[in-house]
Amino acid sequence: MSKPLKVLIADDERDTREFLQELLARLGHQVAVAENGIQLMELARRFPPDLIITDIKMPDTDGISAADQVNREREVPVILITGHHDAEVLSRAVVDHVMAYLVKPVKPADVETAVVLAMKRFEQYLAVRKEASDLKQALEDRKVIERAKGIVMRRLRVEEQEAFRLLREYSSRHNLKTVEVATRLVAADKVFQDLEASGSHS
Repeated sequence: MSKPLKVLIADDERDTREFLQELLARLGHQVAVAENGIQLMELARRFPPDLIITDIKMPDTDGISAADQVNREREVPVILITGHHDAEVLSRAVVDHVMAYLVKPVKPADVETAVVLAMKRFEQYLAVRKEASDLKQALEDRKVIERAKGIVMRRLRVEEQEAFRLLREYSSRHNLKTVEVATRLVAADKVFQDLEASGSHS
């Protein structure tokens, strides 16, 4: 790993907890340890982790539910540990933040590989989601600008190209983004429409 991580380990088996704690500390990571799902959730608030490594089956709250709860408050990649391949349990684990799996008995090389893999996958997941979010925002902005352009064309009786030029020019002159000016214009046009409608009714 390029930098030390804050890793939160949760497992109800003492041997596994100690093994993971010693191994990860030796690899240079900061480690906090929980014995069950409730402790995992509490510790995550006091010790905001970069990575969670949790057993699935634990008393009180299982690892999947606990990690899911943590991710509702703050997104963290998760590595799940399982003692056996349970199709029903693993089907619940197909969620965004689960990045890797470890099967008991856990081996040191598997842990190192899983940590690197989980962090890489999480980085990619965040990048893809940001790209999708940016694209969605760009499409929303485009719709607003198109509406504003139509308003300028209608009110100033100009062609589309001229309407867009006027929008851009106004934005530049007032040091605003074109979409900000477009949003204001759409809102103002709605006010004018309401005023016109109420005027025609009186």
